[in-house]
Amino acid sequence: MQAQDMHSVIGYVRVSTGAQEVNGYGLDAQREAITAECERRGWRLVETVTEARSAKDLRRPVLAAALDRLDAGDADGLVVAKLDRLSRSVLDFATLGERSRRGGWGIACLDIGLDTSTPHGEAQANMIATFAQLERRLISDRTRVAMAAAPAKVRARYGNYPRRSNLPPNVKRRIRRQRASGRSYGAIADALNAGGIAAEQGGPWHPNGVRRVALR
Repeated sequence: MQAQDMHSVIGYVRVSTGAQEVNGYGLDAQREAITAECERRGWRLVETVTEARSAKDLRRPVLAAALDRLDAGDADGLVVAKLDRLSRSVLDFATLGERSRRGGWGIACLDIGLDTSTPHGEAQANMIATFAQLERRLISDRTRVAMAAAPAKVRARYGNYPRRSNLPPNVKRRIRRQRASGRSYGAIADALNAGGIAAEQGGPWHPNGVRRVALR
C-alpha cells in the first residue's frame, strides 16, 4: 500500500540517556526542525513525542505507541529531524518502511530529505529495503561459512548436527503440551525446575532449552 499524502503528522524526538533527557541536549533543535518543516509543508503537527532510549533496536515504548497511533489513523505520517533519531540500522528502518506501507502512512526524515509519501521518497525507501535484504543475506552467508569452519563439537552445540537427547519422552510431551496451552518458555522452565526435573544436559532448565525441545 502506498502512503497517502501527509496532512497531519506525529513528530518523534529521541535522546539516548536520562542525562540528555534532563539537560535537553538536542531536543530543542529536533523539535524546532520538525515544527519549521511542518509550517513550511502545511502539515498539521498532532503531537511531538519524546523518548530517552538508545536506537539500537525498535523496542522503544514511545515509538511503539506512536506507530500504533499511525496504524489507527490518528495521523498520516511520522516526522523525525534526523534518521539516526529513528533508527541506526538499515534492517530496522526497512522494517519500519514495510509497516508504513501496510498501514498507508508515511515517514519523513528531514536530514536526508526522505518523505515516503512521495514517489521519490517511496523509491528511496525501496532502495533501503533492497540493501536491508542484502545485509540479511550477507549475515546469513557469514554465519554459514563460520559454522562450516568450526570444530565438530561446536557445530553440534549450535545445532548443525543433531544431538542425541536423553530427555524422557513424558517430559518432552509435557513441555509441548504446556506450550500448546499458551504457557511461556520461562514459566515452563520454572515449573520443571520446581519439580526437580533436570534439563537435557543436566542442570536447571532455562527458557531457551525449553524452546529447543518445544520446537523439535
